[in-house]
Amino acid sequence: MDITRIGRHLGAALLLLSTLAALSFSAPSSAQAQPKEVRIGFQKGSAILVLARRQQVIENRLKPLGINVRWAEFQFGPPMLEAMGAGAIDLGSVGDTPPVFAQAGGSDLVYVAATPSAEHAVLVPKHSPIRTLADLKGKKLAFGKGSSAQNVALKALALAGLTFKDIEPVYLSPADATAAFNGGNIDAWVVWDPYYAIAQEHYGARVIADTSDKRLASASYYLAHRTFADRYPQVLAAIVDELSRLTEKAGRDRAGLASIAAEATGIDVGSWRTAFDRAGFTVGPVTPTHVLQQQQLADAFLSLAIIPKKIDVSEIVWHAPRGR
Repeated sequence: MDITRIGRHLGAALLLLSTLAALSFSAPSSAQAQPKEVRIGFQKGSAILVLARRQQVIENRLKPLGINVRWAEFQFGPPMLEAMGAGAIDLGSVGDTPPVFAQAGGSDLVYVAATPSAEHAVLVPKHSPIRTLADLKGKKLAFGKGSSAQNVALKALALAGLTFKDIEPVYLSPADATAAFNGGNIDAWVVWDPYYAIAQEHYGARVIADTSDKRLASASYYLAHRTFADRYPQVLAAIVDELSRLTEKAGRDRAGLASIAAEATGIDVGSWRTAFDRAGFTVGPVTPTHVLQQQQLADAFLSLAIIPKKIDVSEIVWHAPRGR
């Protein structure tokens, strides 16, 4: 075979290889590595995931690939991330604080996407003598341990020059804190919507600070087990895309979302309307600003010996594949 013919054959072979490579990088197909099932953790208060489950938007996106979707319910964020760290679920949504505890505890998770956090508030009973954050000194302040409310509590106290050492922290779930708040067993309560809205509208709770003050605001996050994210990046990207579309759509029909959330949780629709009227409805990448906020939170928790070791948040940020 002469040099010219060799060159032609080589060129054809290279063209074929480049074509195959381009096809393999395009949108997910059944020929690519795919999971048989995606396991998603959710909370009844996570209205977007409740809506996604009801409308089966993720199921419809993944069904052509032969992928099933299974949902697992959790009461709040920390137990969900414990399950994710143990490999029992692949994906879920939590506030800003649970990922810090999970990373410090060695869980192999990654930040996948960011969304505005539900509004939080520092609440006191209607007739409480507490008027300012500074008045919390020496008082019993309730919040969920390891929840986003713990971060809001930390930031709120800092605005008054206080730390957790200046108050008596009481670690309670929202349900238990509601009873303690109404029974006069705690002086103040940090909690997120819709429990914030319920306390205002049904129990006459008074707000002494809330996350409309941008110094207290933060974000919530979608997280995934690292192994799932590494093995199935195109599938994960497709799920995030569906959640982003659904979130923007829900933001245009907040009354409808409130009705669905009320049906799912048993919480009255009025409280959900109040919560959603002051909520943000976007899903996007985890930005350097998010990473900085999470790192500052982790460093603050380390300084107070709330977490056992220093962590680098940037090490667990996932990036969606290009060209999807």
